[in-house]
Amino acid sequence: MIVEQVWTGNDYRNFNYLVVCPENGEALAIDPLAHKMCLDVCKKNGWEITQVLNTHEHFDHTGGNQAIVDATGAKVLAHKNAGSSIEGMDRGLSAGDVIKVGRSVELLALDTPGHTMCHICLLSKTDQPGLFSGDTLFNAGAGNCHGGGHPVELYETFVKQLAELGEDTLIYPGHDYLNNNLEFTLDREPDNTAAKALLEQTKNQNPADALVTTLGQEKDINTFFRLQSPMVIARLRESFPDLPDNPDAETVFVKLRELRNSW
Repeated sequence: MIVEQVWTGNDYRNFNYLVVCPENGEALAIDPLAHKMCLDVCKKNGWEITQVLNTHEHFDHTGGNQAIVDATGAKVLAHKNAGSSIEGMDRGLSAGDVIKVGRSVELLALDTPGHTMCHICLLSKTDQPGLFSGDTLFNAGAGNCHGGGHPVELYETFVKQLAELGEDTLIYPGHDYLNNNLEFTLDREPDNTAAKALLEQTKNQNPADALVTTLGQEKDINTFFRLQSPMVIARLRESFPDLPDNPDAETVFVKLRELRNSW
């Protein structure tokens, strides 16, 4: 499996992805807002986009669909309940569905509500898995929920699905928010040495050469996986004095998401 991460350079800081079969050059374009860039990369490498996958229905992920379809005749795939919000959808996906790309690539659809209620993540069926996480999981962060989602649903997705994946799983998010998210982690957990070290490493990073984290790293640097950290809970109590003595993980997650909304 070939993964081409396309840095759009736009104000939304989007990443688009091309997942390519190395045997015949067929490609799946994930959230190809920067449609010209995606098509140019394919032309340069002799690849052909045959499918488009939208992780969810927001325009900064679907806005390039029609141009890709017009240029290639590709089929559009998205969550099974997104048909009313994604024009021209050809295949609706449910949890457990498999997307085949070319002769050798298979991706598993995960139903991952929270950022929106019609959100799909894709997990590659490779020796080292890759998770194309859209706006559910960012490097060192979590998606917001004010565009049609819900923080409790996002918590359930994190705890019951994402946290259960292999720690070597590579994380391919829909946006580059890494440094800002690391700063939030350190605001919540000032003694997080892993986050400090990574921020020092990436603070001058060109997003076109973005670091690809693993889920194991995320569990060290991403506050939304660190719901039992005494420091995270103590700092949270400063903002929410009525927090129980031993708050449950869901409460900690939801309060963190509330803080992150205005941070």
